[in-house]
Amino acid sequence: MARRSAGGGAGLFGWLGLAGVVLLLDQFTKVLIVGNFALGEVHTVTSFFDVVRAHNHGAAFSFLSDASGWQRWFFTGLGTVAAVVIIFLLRQHAGQTLFCLAISLILGGAVGNVIDRLWHGYVIDFLQFHWSWLAPMFTQGYFPAFNLADSAITLGAVLLVLDELRRVRRS
Repeated sequence: MARRSAGGGAGLFGWLGLAGVVLLLDQFTKVLIVGNFALGEVHTVTSFFDVVRAHNHGAAFSFLSDASGWQRWFFTGLGTVAAVVIIFLLRQHAGQTLFCLAISLILGGAVGNVIDRLWHGYVIDFLQFHWSWLAPMFTQGYFPAFNLADSAITLGAVLLVLDELRRVRRS
């Protein structure tokens, strides 16, 4: 059983509020990108980081981006189902701080990308890192562009693993 914080943690509405902040930041940054960048436009920030406007019709690493269009609705449905399950989990485990932090980040990111798919038909990506040591895995060392929603989902997944490792260690 996961350790519960005093007073039941942030509670359901606190965790939903965190997910809402992630969602708002994600959508705000995407509005800035769409308003200021043409598709494919790149602005170099450092020797290893660019801001670029990219459209991802698939999932992570553009998985299924070349499919005939069905993937839009599949990933929209998957994100919606994940959101419902996460809200249920937040209600059941609101006092498990690390677990709820993790799934709240995932919830905010998932809903942000679902909104993109519904509104645009694709996800807007704009953060792009590149290092020469990535060249064996990615073309010319360019890691695929991503966004704040993807970052929140990734951080949430890492925190879920950490939470599980802590749970196993305690038992």
